[in-house]
Amino acid sequence: MSTQVDRRRFLALLSVSAAALGVPLGRAQEPEGISAETITSAEKLLGLRFTADERDLMLNTVKEQLGNYEAVRGLPLGNDVPPALHFSPLFPGAAAPLGDRGPGTEVGNGVTVSPERRRQLPFLSLRELGSLLRSGGITSEALTRMYLGRLKRFDSQLECVITLTEARALAQARRADEELRQGKDRGPLHGIPWGAKDLLAVKGYKTTWGAAPYRDQRIERDAEVVRKLDEAGAVLVAKLAVGALAWGDVWYGGVTKNPWNLEQGSSGSSAGPASATAAGLVGFSIGTETLGSIISPSQRCGVTGLRPTYGRVSREGAMALSWSMDKLGPICRSAEDCALVLDAIRGSDGGDETVIEADFDWEGRRELKDIRVGYDAAAFAEESDDKQFDQRALTALRSLGVSPRTVRLPDLPVGDMVIILSAEAAAAFDELTRSNRDDELTRQIENAWPNVFRAGRLIPAVEYIQANRARRILQQRFEAAVSQVDVYVHPTYGGSTLVATNLTGHPSVVLPNGFRDDGTPASICFTGRLFGESDLLAVAQAFQEKTGWHRRYPDFPA
Repeated sequence: MSTQVDRRRFLALLSVSAAALGVPLGRAQEPEGISAETITSAEKLLGLRFTADERDLMLNTVKEQLGNYEAVRGLPLGNDVPPALHFSPLFPGAAAPLGDRGPGTEVGNGVTVSPERRRQLPFLSLRELGSLLRSGGITSEALTRMYLGRLKRFDSQLECVITLTEARALAQARRADEELRQGKDRGPLHGIPWGAKDLLAVKGYKTTWGAAPYRDQRIERDAEVVRKLDEAGAVLVAKLAVGALAWGDVWYGGVTKNPWNLEQGSSGSSAGPASATAAGLVGFSIGTETLGSIISPSQRCGVTGLRPTYGRVSREGAMALSWSMDKLGPICRSAEDCALVLDAIRGSDGGDETVIEADFDWEGRRELKDIRVGYDAAAFAEESDDKQFDQRALTALRSLGVSPRTVRLPDLPVGDMVIILSAEAAAAFDELTRSNRDDELTRQIENAWPNVFRAGRLIPAVEYIQANRARRILQQRFEAAVSQVDVYVHPTYGGSTLVATNLTGHPSVVLPNGFRDDGTPASICFTGRLFGESDLLAVAQAFQEKTGWHRRYPDFPA
């Protein structure tokens, strides 16, 4: 390619889109309609200024690029086709820890369940449910019928169910019972019912993504996390509500509710999984997070939500929103439950090239003396309505013999880097925008996907790449900032952690931390090192055993 062509293509800024040139979305303008004046108008969207000579030089290149766009648009690029590049949370030369021994099959054994706790059956922990199943105190089929009944009974209030998988569930439950009778134990989740956020494909059932344009969509394969849970003996009872295309708690069936206050939405986008878990409609659930979609509904509904390290869990068969930010993780009643589920779903399947094999050495209850704990002092100093709860969390940690050291996070424009998500989401749903079927989505406001997808088309390719370069600096400085601790605590929405760690890929767990005067739960968050979920969940478990807030549940009676 000649030097002249190189310069023309550079100056054209590959992202000058049809919309930037005044073309209605879904219909490309004929190249002859593009003039130097058109480029002058586009400069305002790009924050740049070219000379008249540069604009004249760009004209042919811009017209050629419009043809390039049209040619690529002619290819069938489904949501399941990733870009030919991917993000890694690990620096070049770094390796994930290997050589683990996971929870093993004994975790669910030997637990005594008191008569009082048996009356609270829908809200028992996975260890307690596993003990009952193995002792013959209940069968998986009976447990499955109980949860299916609760899903049917309470969904009219919570609007948390998209599709019941009743036939599949009962067949799985009967198989689980027969295997246990024959002495085949698949592990801690064997026979326990669970619910999937309806971004996960399940063969034989609709996968709606919570969005009207896809309400009849069927993806005839099982997502990898569904397959892994099948292998673990878990029983899928429902596909649960998701805010449309993974934003918020509004889907085409309504607004998913917070079981602690039915006047509130459950937040999102893992709206159904958090609501159903809190209300005792499932034993546990699987959610997804790109920018808070596990953390936010878990804190709202008073459950324990784990967003694992980016690359820890395969996303094969899950809706893609942002290839470099999407993550899958468990929503449960306790940190220990999250550990048991994480062990079942982690690891590679060969279909998601971002998955990194790494150990998860969960030992259950641990002394904290060997875990270095920190706290984000700046975030704790911020004013908030829940500040009293945040301060109590520090007091509870210190009562465990922990002396948390100060962590100072890097001062970088992390919120501005979220254009990475906007650009990738606009690409993931390019066809929806160009077909104008985005008009079918329930929410048509500024802070909703239809508008973000359209505006995302105007993000210059150069600026997307620059944001990713800034992201690399964030990775480096964040890792340096937390290098002296294994886990640090912070207010759930305090400081920059929520956004920063969704960009860097670090794991976080959120858990209930008291109850406000109106009866709704407050929360606290812990963040760990990359692939450091063992330490992270050990601290969270010790905190929960000290405080006991996770044992409270809303009034959805058995």
